[in-house]
Amino acid sequence: MPRYALRIEYHGGPFAGWQRQAGQPSVQAAVEAALRALDPDQPGIAAAGRTDAGVHATGQVAHADLSHDWEPFRLSEALNWHLKPAPVAILAAARVPEDFHARFSATERRYLFRLIARRAPLTHDKGLAWQVLNPLDAGAMREAAAHLIGRHDFTTFRSALCQSASPVKTLDEIAIEELALPQGTEYRFRLRARSFLHNQVRSIVGTLERVGSGAWQPDRVKDALEAKNRAACGPVSPPQGLYLTGVGYPEDPFA
Repeated sequence: MPRYALRIEYHGGPFAGWQRQAGQPSVQAAVEAALRALDPDQPGIAAAGRTDAGVHATGQVAHADLSHDWEPFRLSEALNWHLKPAPVAILAAARVPEDFHARFSATERRYLFRLIARRAPLTHDKGLAWQVLNPLDAGAMREAAAHLIGRHDFTTFRSALCQSASPVKTLDEIAIEELALPQGTEYRFRLRARSFLHNQVRSIVGTLERVGSGAWQPDRVKDALEAKNRAACGPVSPPQGLYLTGVGYPEDPFA
């Protein structure tokens, strides 16, 4: 069966997460329903990452096997037609070798977290960012984030529900940007690693927000990491600010 990689964008608000769940709307189920409108025997899809309820994506990658050859552009157009009106879009489709696997072939995942500090309620970005009321100290957050770069035991920043075999991960990058907004500031946290633990990004951002607010000193993040204890973590940030923005492979299937 020909195999295709799909680059997928979605608004996570209406979904219980990426993964198919009985009785709950999921992104996976929406994409699979669109595929089966084209190919009733399509066996299902696998994705690079299983985003949680409310989490968004601008660069999720999944692979699908189909019973006959499709021209990639026609496939993406047909899928987008059948996905309406769900807030899910196929940005690109590409024919890939049969040993390509969206999850196991990936060499890195990239996430963005959007946090907006302002007093006025969010309008255009409601449901698309975490809002706090007061400005944050980006310099202090960068100082704290530096303690997390590299290979560490991230037990402190790992959900109790995490199914990963090991809490040891290598975090390659945490970049924090500031963007001026009307009557406020947006802080964009960009994280990059080969793979992440369940809730790791949201746990890190929630902890860094405590530093930015002045409630924690930057060195307390180092102490929390070394504690290897979930109780040492700061609050977990809400899902609506998190986006899966990209997945890296040895060869870009969409190039």
